[in-house]
Amino acid sequence: MHTFEYVFVLNSMSGLLGEYQVKLDAKGRVKLPSGLKKQLNPADSGRFVINRGFEKCLVLYPFSEWEKVSARVNKLNRFVKKNREFIRYFFRGATELVLDSSDRLNIPNHLLSYADVEKELLLAANNNLIEIWNKDHYDSLMQIDSDDFAGLAEEVMGEDPSQTPDS
Repeated sequence: MHTFEYVFVLNSMSGLLGEYQVKLDAKGRVKLPSGLKKQLNPADSGRFVINRGFEKCLVLYPFSEWEKVSARVNKLNRFVKKNREFIRYFFRGATELVLDSSDRLNIPNHLLSYADVEKELLLAANNNLIEIWNKDHYDSLMQIDSDDFAGLAEEVMGEDPSQTPDS
């Protein structure tokens, strides 16, 4: 039992990684790449929840991650108007998906329309979720000059020297 807990902790710490270009079939199904499937927690048994994301992408949550995120959202005070609005929008379109015997997910048409996905899409795995993008939208969003990225990195990740333990 301790070994399983240890392996799970390592898997959850490293998160999901990789970018995968895939194609939708005529029925709106996408095959989950084997490199990505290997990174998933077997306890989820191929279960996911897909939902609208930010910047017109879709977000595919492994089921155990969805439970954590939805529990956090459900703690919001529903007596506060902006919380109700967020909760409604966040859960709007959320759909449970299960991998079929060919490792495919059938993405609902209304979500594909939201993300402008038609044939080619990109799966961007990061941390504990998978973003699903129209490939052209993703490529356009990722067009950033290396100097601009360096500035963004400094702004987001740069430490305030007065807050480091060495000072």
